Amino acid sequence: MRVAFLVAPEGVEQSELTEPWQAVEHSGHTPVLVSTGPENIQAFHHLDKADTFPVDETLADADPGDFAALVLPGGVANPDFLRQDERAVAFAQGFFRLGKPVAAICHAPWLLVEADTVRARTLTSWPSLRTDIRNAGGNWHDAPVKVCEAAPGALITSRKPDDLKVFCEALLTELARHPDPAGS
Repeated sequence: MRVAFLVAPEGVEQSELTEPWQAVEHSGHTPVLVSTGPENIQAFHHLDKADTFPVDETLADADPGDFAALVLPGGVANPDFLRQDERAVAFAQGFFRLGKPVAAICHAPWLLVEADTVRARTLTSWPSLRTDIRNAGGNWHDAPVKVCEAAPGALITSRKPDDLKVFCEALLTELARHPDPAGS
């Protein structure tokens, strides 16, 4: 199954991209780096530049129907850039419309707030997003991982890089529970 990792051209927290990527890849799925721009993305270790990664598909060419799930890595700047891009917002909304799993860590739920997809859902995030999530109608809890099965589709969220192990485990569990009928 193909799994979309949506990131902005810069600002993604590298560990929040690479650890779920490796987990998806090691479980036999195909991770695909989707971005708003066509070339490389610049990852960060907190505020310091880290590695660059090649983009596999741009939002202009990507369709949620072609993927089994969506992973939204965090970092402070990454989701802030994405929530201002109408294509990124629509792409995220598409996974919810199709009932496909969405996994977001750290600051990534900012994009979901903008996409109006947290209403009546239980989730976690970096603590500074708690008010934004509650104002958008979500139920925020401080926990290493939350899996909300409210229809349509599962929403997997975690707070920070320290939660990556349980975040990846929950993502892989949901991929196994929600096989993509299209075979993406």
